[in-house]
Amino acid sequence: MRDVPDFPAPGVLFKDFTPLLADGAALRRLVDDVARRYRGRCDVVVGMEARGFILGAAVAYALEVGFVPVRKAGKLPGGTVSVDYTLEYASATLEMHADALHPGQRVLVLDDVLATGGTAAATCRLVEECGAVVAACEFVVEIDALGGRSQLAGREVTSLVHA
Repeated sequence: MRDVPDFPAPGVLFKDFTPLLADGAALRRLVDDVARRYRGRCDVVVGMEARGFILGAAVAYALEVGFVPVRKAGKLPGGTVSVDYTLEYASATLEMHADALHPGQRVLVLDDVLATGGTAAATCRLVEECGAVVAACEFVVEIDALGGRSQLAGREVTSLVHA
């Protein structure tokens, strides 16, 4: 991982995980580790735009389960469910196809970074609005000083690296 200061806005220290993606052996170890911990515990992986798509799809493949993308507003065709949320430098809306999840499905929510927790909490709300169950939330990096874990109180949260 590398730090990118003042991106996407002044004062934000962006945690870029693209160097991890470029290292095939490290990416494989990461995907295998996450898949090992959740095998048999989830029916589907949900990843948030955009970096959560990359890791989420790879983990879903390793687990032999489906993958559901959560996107910014207006990016998905068809019927969607949506939620407004606040992140560390702006506010936004997330959407997911309304028929992407089924009641009772166990969902692994997966993203690269847990910062303030707004995106992850909003994603959990979308999952639950569809009647599915958040089995766990998984992150590559958690920025402890931003307190995002508190937004996910009562949920299993795993972060591989704490910054």
